[in-house]
Formats: sequence, C-alpha cells, structure tokens
Amino acid sequence: MILTTLDYIIIISFFLTTLIIGLVVSKRSGKDTAEYFLSGRNMPWWLLGFSMVATTFSTDTPNLVTDIVRQDGVAGNWVWWAFLLTGLLTVFVYAKLWRKSNVTTDMEFYTLRYSGKPASFLRGFRSIYLGVVFNIIAMAAVNLAAIKIGQIMLGLSPIQTVLIGGLVTTFFSSVGGFRGVIYTDFVLFFVAIIGAIGAAYYLVNLPEVGGLSNLVTHPNVSDKLSFFPDFSNAEALIGVLIIPLAVQWWSSWYPGAEPGGGGYIAQRMLAAKNENHAIGATFFFNIMHYALRPWPWILVALASLIMYPDIASIQEAFPNIESDKLGHDLAYSAMLTKLPAGLLGLVLASLGAAYMSTLSTHLNWGSSYVVNDFYKQQIKKDASEKELVNVGRITTVVLMVASAVFALFLTNAKQLFDIILMFGAGTGLVYILRWFWWRINAWSEISVMFSAMLIPLILTFTPLGDILFGYVQDSGEIVSGVFPSWFRFIAMVIITSIVWVVTTYLTKPEPKETLRSFYENIQPGGPGWKKVIDEANADGVEIIKDRGKWTVPSGILAMLLGCVLVYTCLFTVGNLLYGDYSMAAFTAFIAVTSGFLLIRVWRSLGKKLVS
Repeated sequence: MILTTLDYIIIISFFLTTLIIGLVVSKRSGKDTAEYFLSGRNMPWWLLGFSMVATTFSTDTPNLVTDIVRQDGVAGNWVWWAFLLTGLLTVFVYAKLWRKSNVTTDMEFYTLRYSGKPASFLRGFRSIYLGVVFNIIAMAAVNLAAIKIGQIMLGLSPIQTVLIGGLVTTFFSSVGGFRGVIYTDFVLFFVAIIGAIGAAYYLVNLPEVGGLSNLVTHPNVSDKLSFFPDFSNAEALIGVLIIPLAVQWWSSWYPGAEPGGGGYIAQRMLAAKNENHAIGATFFFNIMHYALRPWPWILVALASLIMYPDIASIQEAFPNIESDKLGHDLAYSAMLTKLPAGLLGLVLASLGAAYMSTLSTHLNWGSSYVVNDFYKQQIKKDASEKELVNVGRITTVVLMVASAVFALFLTNAKQLFDIILMFGAGTGLVYILRWFWWRINAWSEISVMFSAMLIPLILTFTPLGDILFGYVQDSGEIVSGVFPSWFRFIAMVIITSIVWVVTTYLTKPEPKETLRSFYENIQPGGPGWKKVIDEANADGVEIIKDRGKWTVPSGILAMLLGCVLVYTCLFTVGNLLYGDYSMAAFTAFIAVTSGFLLIRVWRSLGKKLVS
C-alpha cells in the first residue's frame, strides 16, 4: 500500500495541530496538580462529553468489534453493550455524588469514606494496581491495535510502530496535561468520526461487497445480522446476552464502565464546572458511545466477511504478518488497505487521533493516581507542586514504555478484553453500595480486590478451572467440566461476593466520626444510612438531615428509561442500514416515547442536565 502526497499532508497536518495545542497549554498545565490533572475544575459538559467519546474511540475498539462480529455476529456486542446500564447509573445516580466529593482523583474517595491504616493502604495499593498494572494492560491493547495497523497498512515492524506512536503521544501527554488532552480530544473526535464513517461508506460500496443491500443478503453475512443471539442456542443466549445484562454490568469493573463511576470517567466528572455539567457530560457520552458510534465499525466488520471470510484468507493476502499477531481483529486493518488516496490519509489520521486520545487520557489518569494517591501520600507528603507535576511527567513516560513492551507479546484485542473483565469480576457491587450502605468498610474493598485477583489466577493456572468448567483441546474438541463453561464468570462473582460480605461482617465498621462526616458532605441519602443518623441523634449530635428528597429511586427509573432510549436508537440505526424501515419506525417510536418519559422523570427531580 502506497501513501500519496495528499495522504501525507493530511496526516502531518493533524499531528502538528495536536502538538501545537499541547505546547500552547503546557505553561498553564504545569502550574499545579489541579491544573495538570483536572484543568482547574471549570470544564463545560459538552467539552468533557466529546472528550469521553474521543477517549473510548481508541484504535483497539474497531479491532475488538471486528473480532466479535466475525465470530459471534452483531449480537456478540452485548458483551460491551451491557455496560450501558453501568454508564447510565453513573449519569443519573453517581455523577452528582462524585462532583460533590470535590476530590482530585477517585482514589481520594477512600480518605473520605474510610479511615486509618486500612484506608491508607487501600488508596496507595489500588492507585498502583489500577493506575499502573491495569492501566498498562488497557494501553497495551491500544498499542497492539496500532501494531497491527502499522504492519498491514504501513509495513512497519511492531517496534517501529510503538516507537513512533509512543514518542509523539508521550511528548504531547507529558507537556499538555489534562487541559491539553481535553482540548485536543475535541478535535480528535471529529477527525475520528469522519474517518470511521467515510471508511465504512467506501468499503461497503466496493464492487466486491456491492453496497448495503448486497451486504445484508450475502451468505457470509446474513446469519450475523441479528441484534440478539439465537434463542434456541442456550449456550450462546446465556453467554452472549443473559450474563452481560443480568450479572456482568453491575458485578465487573472495566475501564470506562466502572460500577458507581470511577477511572477516567470520574476524572472528567471531577473536572466539570458543577454537578449538572458532570451529569450532562456523562449522558452525552453514553448516547454517542452506544447508540451511534458502533455502526461504522460493524459495517466494516460485516464487509470483511465477504473480502476475508476466514483467518487463512487474511494470512494469504498479507503473508508478512507475524504469526503471533494473526486473528480476526486484523480484518479491520485489512479492509482499510482498500481505501483511495485522500480518504486513506484521513482514516490513518483518524486512527492516529483515536490512538493519541485514548493513550493520552490513560497516561494522564494513571499518572494522577501515582502522583496524588501514591507519591504524595506514601512517599513525600511535603512535595512541592512543581515536583509533583514533574513526577507526573516521568510517570507518563514510564507507563507508555511499559505498555508498548507488553503489547509486543500479545495476540488480539478480545484476549485483553476478557482478561480485564475476568480480573474485575465480583467487585462492582461494593463500588455501587459503598455510597449508600454505611456498613461497608475499607476491609470490604481490600478483600474484594484481592479475591478478584486470586480467583481468576487459580481457575486459569491450576487444573481446577478445567475440572470445573471444561476446556478446549488442541484438536478443537470440547471437554466438559462439572459446570457449563458459561458458569465460570458467575462462579467468580459468587465467590468474590461471599468473600467481601463475610469480611464486612467480621471486621469493625468505620468510626462514627468518619461516617457522619462523609454523610454530611456527600448527602447520599437513603435507608442505608438510617442507623448512622439515628445514632447521631442518640449521641446528641446535631441531626443530619437530607438537603433534599432521596432521588435514587427516580434515578434508577431514569436509568431504565435511558437504556430503552439508547438501545432503541441503536436498533433504529441498525434497522435503517439493514433496509428494514418498518422495524426502524417502530424502534424510533419507542425511542421517542422513552425519551419523552425520561425528560418528565428528570424534571420531576427538579434537575436540569446542564445549567
């Protein structure tokens, strides 16, 4: 594949624009940690919303979607579509709580909610566990996608790809800080969305594909189009749909979809002007992320089934690809090689935009944990603001290098998705309930974190996992276990939940002073804090009163209506693309109705999405 002068002009112009933005804001970003990590807490909802969407564009996401669609059809995307419930619970219940907390990172929450050495340990350990270990895994997936794109589209070696991409992104992230990330994300979003839609339109209309009408009727594609798995296939129904919607969304921690909020989504909510802007940003993100953005990638994935029906056909077309990088996710990059001059440069720029946006966010988020929650708390409490910013910049470089090296040993995007999902199984309920149930303490979180780490390791690296849930032999033959294979995830959730509940009741609750202070400052409300309020009254302490009606029940109703709205928008777009206009009209009617009801519910709370 040969890039033309026009392609080079588009790509170079894009990278120069982002670097200039980073340099312009560098002086202000280096002022102090509040500026470097939260841009002064004065960001509007729309700018933060675009940033959230741009961050989750990522170079590995189209590869992941392609991998899923080629193997499990469009319905396979429920493995991540289910996280919409988590996202909207954050919008309508947790966004205002996070903004009220006024912390610098979500790790700082532990010093508000818990006390003593357990809280200090939890904050320090989890900041490294998530900010470094999990963050490197997540960034490695992005680097892996870049490696595959570089190999197929540019003929670059894996090392060349991570060196070029890593140097540019690290320089930008370490200099510009969070404000640079937010500003460039706004530009990156439009580059990425135009590139994704442009590529999908062109590739679907290739002569070999024959347009949308031929695509949806092609024998390689027709059985992949359903929004839902085959209800007669119990294994697929349970694994693809029921577990994600019934268990996964609330029980599993995943970057960008943390139960109860957290991670870089929380970072953006904390940077908002106020609670309403935090809510508006997260709601906008969820609509764009789930309802509209997946379809360009899905269309390319479906078209790839015609061009490259199996892995062997990809290998035949690209014989120089390293064998350990072969997988269904390569089909997305393979399809992009068919693009013409100009559009090819735009799409490469859009992929560069996705790469930089995601990695710069992860780098800034991870370094914020290391600086604010580990270095400043555990290493040097009296560190100056300048020193902390410098530590943040050094951490950015270290995280980038580590993730790039790790990516060289990986195979496909789905592999990492499953790893992260597995190591977060069973933790989510603690993060949801800790705001609303006084009895949860620091030991609850410590126990759930370590059990979620150890249980997957035991089931993966000992014979116990194969005995309980079966395995696939090298020949492809499936060996059954004591339980069906789909029960593995549920078993991890059950065991982890038992561990943290038992630990909670075997350990002492947090001191009264800590609980009362948390309730007074955050005002979460609800029956879960009744005992704390009653004890305060009995002790003669000034009565802690809710400053307003408890809105969680209405928030949950808003979440459910929002899910109906977003999912039916998703299906409406899909039905239009499939040419099923009557079903598109039906799902659009449901979307409008649920949207109308959602507005009424939200207004009844006396709130507005933006002020």
